[in-house]
Amino acid sequence: MPVKKTDTDRALSLLEEYCKKLRKPEEQLLKNAVKKVMGIFKSSLFQALLVETGFHHVDQAGLELLSL
Repeated sequence: MPVKKTDTDRALSLLEEYCKKLRKPEEQLLKNAVKKVMGIFKSSLFQALLVETGFHHVDQAGLELLSL
């Protein structure tokens, strides 16, 4: 099943919301891990893999992410 833009956008949105809720000192390791996953989702390599696996729609936000 190919990954859709809406799937990746939703996942990134959920991760961002979750990361904002991690405020306690003992949650900092988890927060850092979540931020790393968010960085992967925003990376050019991840976006390129989506294209290679059949994801061909890139909107303006996607172009901005690709240029990071």
